Amino acid sequence: MAKLNVNPTRMELTNLNKKLKTARRGHKLLKDKRDELMRQFIELVRENKELRRQVEQGIAQANAHMSVARSVMSDESIDIALMIPMQEMSLEITEKNVMSVMIPVYESKFRTADENDIYSYGFAFTSCDLDDAVKSLSDIMPLMLRLAEVEKSCQLMASEIEKTRRRVNALEHVMIPQYEETIKYIKMKLDENERGTITRLMKVKDMMLAEAHNYDQK
Repeated sequence: MAKLNVNPTRMELTNLNKKLKTARRGHKLLKDKRDELMRQFIELVRENKELRRQVEQGIAQANAHMSVARSVMSDESIDIALMIPMQEMSLEITEKNVMSVMIPVYESKFRTADENDIYSYGFAFTSCDLDDAVKSLSDIMPLMLRLAEVEKSCQLMASEIEKTRRRVNALEHVMIPQYEETIKYIKMKLDENERGTITRLMKVKDMMLAEAHNYDQK
């Protein structure tokens, strides 16, 4: 691992030790974040699978009822029956923070609380299968909204997991080894300088003693 291009001084050694400590702490926090995101992501994937099964089953039932209704009613009669809906739904989208990921929260609101308002027609001239088709679609609407919410959350979490994984790898395999290698290099250089200084001092001492000894002899 290549070391950083720094001057081998004690001040630089102190700064690198601080950076290494911060990098190790950040590495641990990012690993914990990655693991927690993975746990919640897996839970959402499982929920997504179950919701999709229920939604697809509900749509299949609604299509089956609508096919039967079209066999006993004309297309014009069905179009007229469904032309003017009595119920209205509005969707409010908010966000919540999950491990620094802003995931959407969908909340549906209806104009009226009467469940029968989903039928925009009278029952005298329509087939009961049309009623079943409308009811099936109405029943799976909350599931469809939750499915959309979960799928978007999975996409956002998957993106954040990938970003976090890259940061963890960068710290673990690049930054931390570089700091460690550079600290090792600076310590080696400082030790060499210290040994060189001690050697020079010893030589100066020997020279001073030799000079003092010769001076005494004179």
